[in-house]
Amino acid sequence: MTSSPEALPAARQSVLFWASAVCAGVLVLVPAWMLIGNPAVLRGNPLLPALLVAAAVVGALWGVLLWRRRDALRKRSVVRAVGAWLGRVGVLGLVAMLVWLNPFEYQAGVGAEAGSASSMTESPTAITMAPDGASATEGLIFYPGARVEARAYADILKPAVDAGALVVILKTPLNLSLLDGNQARGVMTDHPEITSWTVGGHSLGGVSASTFALGNPDVNGLLLYASYPLDSMRDRAGLRVLSISGSEDGLSTPAKIGASRDLLPLNATFVEIQGGNHAFFGNYGPQPGDGEPTIGRDVAQGQIAAATESFLARV
Repeated sequence: MTSSPEALPAARQSVLFWASAVCAGVLVLVPAWMLIGNPAVLRGNPLLPALLVAAAVVGALWGVLLWRRRDALRKRSVVRAVGAWLGRVGVLGLVAMLVWLNPFEYQAGVGAEAGSASSMTESPTAITMAPDGASATEGLIFYPGARVEARAYADILKPAVDAGALVVILKTPLNLSLLDGNQARGVMTDHPEITSWTVGGHSLGGVSASTFALGNPDVNGLLLYASYPLDSMRDRAGLRVLSISGSEDGLSTPAKIGASRDLLPLNATFVEIQGGNHAFFGNYGPQPGDGEPTIGRDVAQGQIAAATESFLARV
């Protein structure tokens, strides 16, 4: 028994309808899952929540439109049909990107339970930690690693604040510092009382910090956590550099850190945390692709914090 000429187009339209329904559904459900299930989304830069809300609204409107036209049979040319399917694939690609952007959430570490002589304030684009009862003259602007919540670095940087430094942890757009590598400039403008600035960052954040330090001669120090620059900074005059890495880092491996020596000024200092890995430079849990640590997180972070505090005092 053969199908009627009208049955085949109708079947194709039915498949396209349900494919569209799936796309509309995930455009609503995935943003809702991220907004409700991960507190880091709403605590971070407002660009990601805005993107998620926009995606959910588009998905909801698309779903309403599909429901209203569920019984209508639209004839499509081959070109339009191919375009429709490519559009749905593009939507699924967008949803996959949103899932990938879901940030690593802050997980309170040992330092969060200890006393601190500092105050912390948050804005939509930064976390500012200032020493209590003292006017800081040295400051650190810190770029987080890719997809890592800014709060994840507050505990490890608190000792530097307690020692008298102003520390500002940036909330970067979509938790990707490369989208606004010049974000540190706004912080420097907002704090004219600071006479000596250091920029730093973890992993991808360190790349952004390096680029900013290279192009801004009023930056005195560069602090790299498991990171390295993309361009040579060998001729950058007047810049002190500290590179702290982990011997078990599976992402910014010891070999990559070693290769960065030729990119940094000759007086750069390198500190390797024996047994430490990539995720030990913040409090956000394990990270895919990382190496297995051979020491405790609190031990490693104590060494990182001490090296950071000592470096800022020299800058």
